[in-house]
Formats: sequence, structure tokens, C-alpha cells
Amino acid sequence: MEFRPCIDIHNGKVKQIIGSSLQEEASKVLENFVSQQDAAFYARLYAEKGIKGGHVILLNPERSEYYQATRAQALSALSAYPGGLQAGGGIHPGNAAEYLDAGASHVIVTSYVFRDGRIRFDHLEELVREVGKERLVLDVSCRRTGEGYRVMTDRWQKMSGERISCGLLDGLSAYCGEFLIHAVDAEGRAEGIELELVKLLGEWGKIPVTYAGGVRGLEDIRTLRELGKNRLHVTVGSALDLFGGTLSMEQILRYIHQFD
Repeated sequence: MEFRPCIDIHNGKVKQIIGSSLQEEASKVLENFVSQQDAAFYARLYAEKGIKGGHVILLNPERSEYYQATRAQALSALSAYPGGLQAGGGIHPGNAAEYLDAGASHVIVTSYVFRDGRIRFDHLEELVREVGKERLVLDVSCRRTGEGYRVMTDRWQKMSGERISCGLLDGLSAYCGEFLIHAVDAEGRAEGIELELVKLLGEWGKIPVTYAGGVRGLEDIRTLRELGKNRLHVTVGSALDLFGGTLSMEQILRYIHQFD
């Protein structure tokens, strides 16, 4: 298990939001925390701690009036910690190389592949040709239904017909080097992790997988490690003291490093 930190940027500010509230209009986004520090501050902090694999996420689409401010913050973070962070949010074949050239170790892809209620494998193939599978992280966002977890598309607003399964992960892993899995209903709430999803991901565990959504304290990280068979990495957002929570990065690192 590794701790994978985050830098979520919305309207040019580092924030923590309720993930399922993400909309085009800024007024509809529910904010947990808005930082007074810029994105480069967090990047330098993670670099000082030697933590790699964190993700910088641009939460404004390219058509947004805030996109350029958000993009500038993301590029400053990548510049502050070259090779230490992954970049995501609006990634497509036309801009993926820009973020890699700016210092991202990987690009994280969401809506370009998961859109209109389905998985666009043709778009996925384009991205692999552009950047190579080893530098591609697929952000698979999902929501629990009566029949397991279904893949969400279109900025988490539209449910697809695809269920999270070992078979689906097998198929998608042919196109990427890592997965970032968001439990949409838990994201940003710090009210506990999705146990059934964690079990499923731990059973699979064939390439690196980072779980995101609902971590509220060390007990959740212990449970994640145990149910995930020590195969899953973890990201913590709203519960982290850096973003207004009570859980410190040092606590997380001490817990994880005892198993090194």
C-alpha cells in the first residue's frame, strides 16, 4: 500500500468538493474546503516527503471561463514536482503530451473514454497510441446499485451499463498502466469507504490500483489494507488536515511504512 496524495483544482483554487455535486456551474458545486495555498505549495510538500504518484486534477472543463486559471495552477504543481505527480481532468490526445512534457509522470483519463453512458474503446486506443499504456492511468468512477457497482460517465452524472468486475478490469488493463477508482457516492464526504468495492478490487489486483472515496481516519486505511489484501493504494482528501480534516499525513505514512 502507498499513500497517493491529491491536488484537486476548481476555478483556479485548490479545493475539496462533494464529488457527486460536480456540475458545469460553479454555484452548484458543494465545497468542503478552499485552500489559501496554491497548487505548487502542495506539490513541494509532497516532494519534501518523497511521496510519489499523487494526482493533480483539473475540475473545470476546457470550455469553462475558469479553465485557464485551473490549468495554470496544475502546470505550476507539475513544475514544482517533476516526475512526482500524475495529471488528470480533461485529458485527450490533443493535450496529453503537454502535461507529460510539463512534468507529469502519467496522465489520468476520465471523460474522454467514459462518456455518453459508455466506454469509448476507440478513444482509449487513440490515447495509447499518443502516450503509451504505461503512462496512462484510467480513472474509473463508479456508483453502487442493486447489482454491484456501475461505471459512471460524463463528470459522474450519467450511469453506464458497465459493471465493475474482474472481467472489465482485465479488459481495460490492456490499455493502461494503473487504475484510479473513485467511489462516487463516498467521494468528498469522509463518511467511510465502500467495503464491497474494496473487496472486489483487492481480489483483482493485477496492476496498481488507487482507491479514492470516503476515507475518514486510520481505521478506514487499516480496513482498506486488510480487505484489499495490501494490493491497493489510497488517496485521502477531505479527511486530511491539509484540507480541513483531522487526519495527518504523518499518521498515514507512519502506519503504511510499518509494513515496508
